[in-house]
Amino acid sequence: MSNLGLYKAMTTVAKAVGGPRKLLLITAGVGFAIGRVGEAGAKRAYKTIRHRLGSRKRSNASAVLTFKVTSYGKSDCGLEFCIGEKIRVLESDGDAVLIEKLGCRNNPHFVSADFLQTVSDYN
Repeated sequence: MSNLGLYKAMTTVAKAVGGPRKLLLITAGVGFAIGRVGEAGAKRAYKTIRHRLGSRKRSNASAVLTFKVTSYGKSDCGLEFCIGEKIRVLESDGDAVLIEKLGCRNNPHFVSADFLQTVSDYN
């Protein structure tokens, strides 16, 4: 049993295009063209994905809201709120709200949304 099948096919194709040198140049040219087209497609996909993720990050950053404390209160974890303080809501998930007390060094804090509504103008 021989392994000359592929060799026979290559010599037939080389003869059809005008010799092995021309076959090599054609193969290199086609490979280069396919590589460049693939590279351009990958760059375009990367820029599109980066743009979409960047706009999503910007929209989340603009959703950060600041509220004013309207009444005195103390949360279950001992966090005290005084009238006139400002708080920034960073994230919320169900009843849990991640806040930042402006002017406080020990941030962030988790509080209940119900509690936050009783001590501030948070909706």
